[in-house]
Amino acid sequence: MRPAKATAAAVTTATAVLGATAALAIAAGRYASDAALKAPAGRPLPTEPRLTVHSTAAGQITLTRALASQRPGVYGLSGDGCHAVVGPVLDSAPHEADTVVRRLERVTHGTLEPGARVWLTPQVHIGDPHAALGIDHADVDIPGELGPLPAWFVPGNRDTWVITVHGLGTTREHPMVVMDFLRRQQLPVLDLAYRGDLGAPRSPDGLGHLGETEWRDLDAAIRYAVRYGARDVVLYGWSTGASMALHAAAHSGLRDRVSGLILDSPVLDWETTLRALATARRTPGPLLPLAVRAAQGRTGLRGDRVATTADPAALKVPTLLLHGPADVVAPWGLSRQLAGKRPDLVTLHSVPDAPHGAMWNADPARYEEALRRFLTPLM
Repeated sequence: MRPAKATAAAVTTATAVLGATAALAIAAGRYASDAALKAPAGRPLPTEPRLTVHSTAAGQITLTRALASQRPGVYGLSGDGCHAVVGPVLDSAPHEADTVVRRLERVTHGTLEPGARVWLTPQVHIGDPHAALGIDHADVDIPGELGPLPAWFVPGNRDTWVITVHGLGTTREHPMVVMDFLRRQQLPVLDLAYRGDLGAPRSPDGLGHLGETEWRDLDAAIRYAVRYGARDVVLYGWSTGASMALHAAAHSGLRDRVSGLILDSPVLDWETTLRALATARRTPGPLLPLAVRAAQGRTGLRGDRVATTADPAALKVPTLLLHGPADVVAPWGLSRQLAGKRPDLVTLHSVPDAPHGAMWNADPARYEEALRRFLTPLM
């Protein structure tokens, strides 16, 4: 082969290799960003390990020993075709060194067979409020910009309503962990399903936006509440639902009706959360910046929007932060900073040993007491 032709062939080959490498890198970035943008409701986040059921007995279940299976508190236990509720670890129960025994509160769906693969979830209840808790409610549709948004409405005697919004990996069943508590305070509750949820319209691109567009569905819920008698509303969000609450409190046309915010495990920096979820998917470190850029390119996400709404100077209403150092999805250091800069408005209730979105689960009694203290002046 003549030198000129050899050089041209080498250049062509190198270009093809570089093109293929770039395409693979882009595909890898998209795959990694899916961990946050396509987090399926009711499925475990990548940070949540699968556990094996070893055995069940009267009021007990034996699981694989792991940090997750030793968490304190009350959790849902989900698997393919099954759901149960488990309580505290029973240290005194006989067990092998590689297992943990927890109290089995109840099996709510399916059966737990030895060998079943399951995961812990903050979502304790399944079904609607009446089926799960015996609470009377109404199924309502809230007019949203993309179409009707289904919601559960639990009536109460007060004219301050609480609007609840779930976060990553959960559904509107998750807020039912506090629904009976809120009902006992005689607070009306509007539990919202938003774009991308079962029964709700999809976003135009079929992706989640970590609260940056979904907040407009929460804005629609505020308008619905005011239309039907709410004098004020308290926005109560978990995870990306907390981000939605911050956006709505800052940008809603009815933000003057927002009298308080309750933020559980808030996502205050979407890039950090996306990186954490992508890392849990075993994405190599050098590809993490590609995941962030892929998310920006696919959704138009911009970190400055969250930073603006979570700016301590932007807060106008009393805010309760419920968060803890064991959250690897939304680091609680940002919550501590927010609370430290606005002690006049922000109360931080710290919860040890609780994963993302599971602050209630780790210690329900202390959590509900923090809620009671916060809500009493707002009723």
